[in-house]
Amino acid sequence: MGVLEVFSDEIKEYKRLKIISEIVLVKEHIKLFEQKYVCAFQDFDKKVKQEAEDFVQWDDYIEWKAYQKSFEGLKKKIGEIEHAKDVRITE
Repeated sequence: MGVLEVFSDEIKEYKRLKIISEIVLVKEHIKLFEQKYVCAFQDFDKKVKQEAEDFVQWDDYIEWKAYQKSFEGLKKKIGEIEHAKDVRITE
């Protein structure tokens, strides 16, 4: 049985690229909402909370909010990977 040699920087780069690919997908969903409503999420958030209840907008709001939260979480993970000092291999 051979030994697989991997450097910690390679693992960190792989994880970073994997998260970036997730970010790209999430940003595409966010972009669709921005185009549909011609505004950023913060503006749409205010609009939805001020206007009469519109179920289509409310559904979009919930979905868009989830994408925003996911985007922020993924950005945080990128930062954690870039500042990670140790790499642990788990099976």
